[in-house]
Amino acid sequence: MMFGRAVGARIVVVVLAVLAGLGMASPAVGAEQARIEDQRTEPDHTIDVGVYSPSMDTVTRVRVLRAADPDKPAPTLYLLNGVGGGSDGNWLDRTDVVEFFKDKQVNVVIPFGGAGSYFADWRADDPVLGKPRWTTFLTKELPPVIDAAFGGTGANAIAGLSMAGTSVFQLALAAPGLYRAIGSYSGCVRTSDARGQAIVRTVVGSRLGNAANMWGPPTDPEWSANDPYLHAEALRGTDVYISSGTGIPGPYDTIATQGDPVQLTYQLLFGATLEAVTNLCTQQLRDRLQSLGIPATVDLRPNGTHSWGYWEQDLHKSWPVFEAALAR
Repeated sequence: MMFGRAVGARIVVVVLAVLAGLGMASPAVGAEQARIEDQRTEPDHTIDVGVYSPSMDTVTRVRVLRAADPDKPAPTLYLLNGVGGGSDGNWLDRTDVVEFFKDKQVNVVIPFGGAGSYFADWRADDPVLGKPRWTTFLTKELPPVIDAAFGGTGANAIAGLSMAGTSVFQLALAAPGLYRAIGSYSGCVRTSDARGQAIVRTVVGSRLGNAANMWGPPTDPEWSANDPYLHAEALRGTDVYISSGTGIPGPYDTIATQGDPVQLTYQLLFGATLEAVTNLCTQQLRDRLQSLGIPATVDLRPNGTHSWGYWEQDLHKSWPVFEAALAR
């Protein structure tokens, strides 16, 4: 499960308490050039690539699913993992992403790392999480490397789940025009009001990080500067897909579909509550976009918990939106 069982329980307790009461940081460009350090083909025919990030001064792993015809140019879809950065479940080991995209003319790129970081550029070092510069890496360093190595056309889309369902909006606002479409599955986009701040602090804290090192104390203007809800007008012209379940058990919340009774118990006890919270967030974002007259595809499922079966379904349903945008 994305949050981990103990961590997920703690998040639910904090979020429930908040409900009872219920960024665009400038990227810094490193002096060196980002570059591929190593790569190898995996048994599933994906390519594991080590990309050196000057801004973070480290090699970051990304997995690349090549387009159906690798000899022809292809657009790129970036898929972000959730709060664990892929360490506790990811697109490759929890969904059919390889099979789904094998006949599609698109390069799919899945970065690994960034646990608890909101894929942001942090303002200060964190004793546990270091100093993440993920916005710089994802918007400035990685795309040129991917396009050069894998025949990219320069057309991009990005999607993410849970924590990353917030990040995709922040990344799009940080790099206008980079992404033609964004997809948010079970995300909470509003981050600077009291409820949003509490959720962010809980998510970052679940990985033992301190959100004050990301955007400062609660009164710091960086919180508002990095709140996509407040800056939604800047999304005009970007195709948007947002989705969430309700927390009511659905077709992927049975022992037959889950297989693991312990995991199923977690989904029913905690994943249900987490998804009920993201459902409120998604409705709030839907209303905000409607008030601004910004088109969006919104899928408020009648059931479903905070779990991978539904995110796989969301990816399938959102692909036509990305495909159309990437083909323009």
